[in-house]
Amino acid sequence: MNNLNDPPRWNIQPNHRGGGPGAEDGNQWNYALLVPMLGLAAFRWIWTRESQREIQMLKSQYENDVSIIRDEMETRYKDTITERRKAAALVELELEKERQRVKGYKQALISQSQQLVEERKKLQEERDALDEEKEQLVKSGAAGSLLHQALEKENEWHLRATSTLTELEHLLVERQSAYCSIILPREQRLEMEKKILLRAVKDPFVSQLNLELDLKDIFKRDKHCADLLNVDKRKNGSLMWVYLKYWQLQVTVQKHRRAEDALLGKTK
Repeated sequence: MNNLNDPPRWNIQPNHRGGGPGAEDGNQWNYALLVPMLGLAAFRWIWTRESQREIQMLKSQYENDVSIIRDEMETRYKDTITERRKAAALVELELEKERQRVKGYKQALISQSQQLVEERKKLQEERDALDEEKEQLVKSGAAGSLLHQALEKENEWHLRATSTLTELEHLLVERQSAYCSIILPREQRLEMEKKILLRAVKDPFVSQLNLELDLKDIFKRDKHCADLLNVDKRKNGSLMWVYLKYWQLQVTVQKHRRAEDALLGKTK
């Protein structure tokens, strides 16, 4: 058995002087193993240091890249927020302009409607005055007979002028329906407006009423449309109906004026 108190001497143990044969060989083996171990330890130390340096460099590069990406993302985010705020501000500005424009249209329409109502009232007063004058002339005998004859002659003009207004009413209803339609193209509506203006200007029975400016005012300002489920075209439009009543009164007044002019021409 091995003696634990006296273990065998290995070649890696220091050489004892006078240790007997083979003592010098053991010393050589000690140096032969020490050099590779030192080299391995130095290589490991150098490799570990270089690895730590590489790791540190990669870590620094990663942190730098992350910082750059973060800054770019923050910049893009701020730019996007700024652009969206600008876009929202522009939309709000345009919306406010449209609100002011609609408000102006409403005020203009109200003012125009009031003006038409006042003119209609004046025409009604003139008509009442003419009717009263007519009655007085009728009562006066010969003058009344002349007035009656003059009015009879103007009946044909009155009927044709009224018929023309009825046709214009139908055309305006169709035009307003085209304006309120989401299907018909805008060019078709504009073509209808041109035909209406041409008819009003060239027709000899209503050309004296100067309807061109009134029609252009309707095309510009009358934007009233019934709800989408509406099937009655006559529910569209607002200003045009006021004008149509005004034109009818004008035709009636014009009839009496023409008769009066004819009567005055005969008496002269």
